[in-house]
Amino acid sequence: MTSWVGRTAAEIAAAVREKQATPREVVAEHLARIERLDGRVGAFRLVRAEAALAEADEVGSRADLAELPLAGVPVAIKDNLAVRGESNRVGSAATPDTPADDDHVTVARLRAAGAVVVGLTNVPELCVFGTTEGVHGTARNPWDTSRTAGGSSGGSAAAVAAGMVPIALGNDGMGSLRIPAANCGLVTIKPGHGVVPAGISDGDWFGMSENGPLATTVEDARLMLSILADTEVVRPDTPGTHRIAVSLRSPLAGVTISKPYATAARDAAALLIKAGHQVRRADPPYPMSLGVTSLTHWTAGTSVDAQGLDPRQLTRRTRVHAAVGKRFVDRVRAGASREELRRRLEPFFAEYDVLLTPALARRSPKSEPWHERGWLRNVMANTNYSPLTPPWNLTGWPAMAVPFGTLPSGAPAAVQLVGRPGSEAELLALAERIEALRPWRRTAPLD
Repeated sequence: MTSWVGRTAAEIAAAVREKQATPREVVAEHLARIERLDGRVGAFRLVRAEAALAEADEVGSRADLAELPLAGVPVAIKDNLAVRGESNRVGSAATPDTPADDDHVTVARLRAAGAVVVGLTNVPELCVFGTTEGVHGTARNPWDTSRTAGGSSGGSAAAVAAGMVPIALGNDGMGSLRIPAANCGLVTIKPGHGVVPAGISDGDWFGMSENGPLATTVEDARLMLSILADTEVVRPDTPGTHRIAVSLRSPLAGVTISKPYATAARDAAALLIKAGHQVRRADPPYPMSLGVTSLTHWTAGTSVDAQGLDPRQLTRRTRVHAAVGKRFVDRVRAGASREELRRRLEPFFAEYDVLLTPALARRSPKSEPWHERGWLRNVMANTNYSPLTPPWNLTGWPAMAVPFGTLPSGAPAAVQLVGRPGSEAELLALAERIEALRPWRRTAPLD
C-alpha cells in the first residue's frame, strides 16, 4: 500500500488528480499520524477528524477534481484565521468560543483549490511571542522536543515538520512564519505587503502582518503562495545572476549571532558564489533606533488586539505587553518611523538584489511555560534569538527562511533571504537553487 505521509503537496495533488489515491485515503492517513504523534508535539489545538473526512469526500466528488492544484491535500490552519464552523481562539482564554460563520479569504482559497482543513494549530496568546505555549497547548520542535517550535505560527510549523500535514497556513508580523520555519527545518516566505490578503486580527498590526505558506520544499511554498495570492508566482525562465549581500550583523545593538547560524550564512554564501552569483559582505544601514521602533510596533499591535478582551483572562506577559504598547498606538499608526526605515534601506537594495542573513541568532528557547513567566524575561528571550526578522515587517518587503546546515544538536539551521518589493518569484528561485545544491531532510525523525 502506498503511503502518502511524507509526500509533498504537489505529489499528493497529482496522485489524486490522476486517481492514484482518493482524498479520503490521503486525509485518513494524515489524521492517523496526528493521533499517533501530536501528544508529543502539540501542534494542534483542534483536530477536525470527522469534518475533514467529510470534506475529503466532497473534494473527491468535485467535477473539477482533475484541475485542482491542491486536490485532496491535508492542510493545517493557524488559530488566528477563521475556519467556517470552528472557533478562533488565538491562543487565549479571553477569546470567545464561537464558531466562525465564514472562512477567512486565504482559507477559502485553499479549499477552492482542493485542500482539506484537518485542524487548527496552536499559537501563543494573541500571537505575540516567538514561543508557542499557553492555555490551549504547547507546540514543540519535532526535531528536538525539548525546544519550542517557535512562534507565533509554531503549531503550523510543528505540524508540517512532523509530517502530520504536507503544508500549513501561518502568518508573520515580526517573524512569526520565519522563526518557527527556521527552527523546524521548513521553507516559508513572508510575502511583501499586499501580495496576499491579510485580514489578521484588528488592523494586521498596522499592516505589518502577512499570511504565508509553511512547506518542506520550495515547490510547495511557491504552489501555496500562488493560491493564497490568487495569481501564479511564476518561476523565472532564466534565473540569472544576482547581486547578493551577506550580512552576519544583528540589526539590534547588543545581540550577537551564534557560531552555528553565522556558519550557515557563510556556507550558503559560498554555495551561491560557486553557483555564479555575485556575493559580497555588506551590512544594511540599520538605524540605532531600530530596537525601539521594533518594540513600539510590537507592543502597539498587541494593545490594539487586546481591546475588548477581559484583561483578567489574559496572561500577565500579554497584559503588560498591551499596556506598554497603548502609549505608542497613535505614533505607530502615523507610520513615520517605518517610512523613514524604508528610505534608509532603499539605496542598499538598489545596489543589491538580495540580502542573505542567518535566519536566527541562536537556537530556540527550551519548551517551557513561558506564558507563566514575566514580560521582560519573554521579551529578552525573543529578542536574543530572533533579532533578524522584524526589519522586514517594518518595511513590508518579502523575506524567506530556507533550511541550511545543522545545529550541534542535529536540529536544522536556516538562512534568511530578503528582497525588494515584488521580488517573491526571484527569492523563491534563489531558494530553489539552494535546495537543489544542498537538499535538506524534509521531515523530523519522530518514528
